[in-house]
Amino acid sequence: MGTSEWHIERRSSFGTESPLAREAGNAPETGTLSIVVLGASGDLAKKKTFPALFHLYRQGFLPPDEVHIFGYARTKISDDELRKRLRGYLVPDKGASPQKLEDVENFLQLIKYVSGSYDSEDGFRLLDKEISEHEYLKNSVEGLSRRLFYLALPPSVYPSVCKMIKTCCMNKSGLGGWTRVVVEKPFGRDLQSAEELSTEIGKLFEEPQIYRIDHYLGKELVQNMLVLRFANRFFLPLWNRDNIDNVQIVFREDFGTDGRGGYFDQYGIIRDIIQNHLLQVLCLVAMEKPVSLRPEHIRDEKVKVLESVLPIRDDEVILGQYEGYKDDPTVPDQSNTPTFATVILRIHNERWEGVPFILKAGKALNSRKAEIRVQFKDVPGDIFKCKKQGRNEFVIRLQPSEAIYMKLTVKQPGLEMSTVQSELDLSYGQRYQGVTIPEAYERLILDTIRGDQQHFVRRDELKASWQIFTPVLHRIDEGEFQPIPYKPGSRGPAEADQLLKKAGYVQTHGYIWIPPTL
Repeated sequence: MGTSEWHIERRSSFGTESPLAREAGNAPETGTLSIVVLGASGDLAKKKTFPALFHLYRQGFLPPDEVHIFGYARTKISDDELRKRLRGYLVPDKGASPQKLEDVENFLQLIKYVSGSYDSEDGFRLLDKEISEHEYLKNSVEGLSRRLFYLALPPSVYPSVCKMIKTCCMNKSGLGGWTRVVVEKPFGRDLQSAEELSTEIGKLFEEPQIYRIDHYLGKELVQNMLVLRFANRFFLPLWNRDNIDNVQIVFREDFGTDGRGGYFDQYGIIRDIIQNHLLQVLCLVAMEKPVSLRPEHIRDEKVKVLESVLPIRDDEVILGQYEGYKDDPTVPDQSNTPTFATVILRIHNERWEGVPFILKAGKALNSRKAEIRVQFKDVPGDIFKCKKQGRNEFVIRLQPSEAIYMKLTVKQPGLEMSTVQSELDLSYGQRYQGVTIPEAYERLILDTIRGDQQHFVRRDELKASWQIFTPVLHRIDEGEFQPIPYKPGSRGPAEADQLLKKAGYVQTHGYIWIPPTL
């Protein structure tokens, strides 16, 4: 075995290619890169977008001789005021090293702020002027420059902002440069609104220019899913309905809406979490092996899975709302918006016929975690009489304490032939000590710069996902489905556990996975 020590190298060049980029035939790009964060004064930009850009800068992916960053919003502030607002999010701890503090200051000097409206050409003409000046100062040949627009904005302004970008701020010719647009979820409220939004943006930009971001696809353990499934021989014969009894994809938070009740109430837990994050994870668990790692081949297989999902049955949906949710003054007194949902999806194909995929998400529960739990069928001919101890399970813990472990039955040490549940465990904090796992937004922003759309949602993929959930969502909106009250800090409605049992899930009693200590 080699050394167990791991380290991170500082990238010497922005043009560093990933193996996927080489396979896809993407040539390294040169020339100026202008990153425009629209909605620069908002929470998403301050908490996620700018910190992700800073981390890419520190690792050498955004060299200062090529890159400039522009913030754009309606708020009338100066460059220095924006930098001041961002500084605390880039250095959240007071014990930062002198080198990091210096990096922060150098990074902030790359940022320029432009104030303007989202539906008026004046502000975007000024933005284009500032970008062009940066490109000229960097001696970039017109047409070779790259422009990335990150819309950290509510979807309601996407059409007007995209129209302004198309009218005023496009890269001026096709000599090898590009213009790309990153849009955040929620992308619509149902099938019709999502299609209308896609059509409006599609009139302005080609599909290869549009990056619909779902940050779950940037998580380390989600990205590991394809490697685990298709690079390990022993999974290949097991990953089907003959061996797997059920699959759970779970998202749990131990806090409520925390002042975001008014916003959350417009969407609910299915639109906020299940229709996008958890459904994307389901695609990676259930898809067939793609022809290659090219983004289109991977996304083709994901669409096939979504199009194979059967209509959701009424008796396989449980909704909940935690007690106290409507105490938030921004939430309507009569709100029936679910803060918890368990939904069973069934995939009608040769591999997965009869296997329930249980998607479960909730707020104000008794723990915080996100995981994929694949439960295998019982061992036939149980000579050890250990069936009551539980089934084999393959678990991918997405957050917190990232880990991959296999729950299995072993002999309990001692003189007696007795069995006990244990695990084979790959806990990232223990195995990869000293390695910082990148934030999802870092990885995805880097992908947009490289032109890799593998981890972004294609239009037909988005349409297929909304087709699955729109009928249920409309019935919830019309009051036909009522959420069941549950106590904050509980597991959620008891009916959800009953549904899991009915679907075939067997809970293991007496076994708890404990992350290993370093």
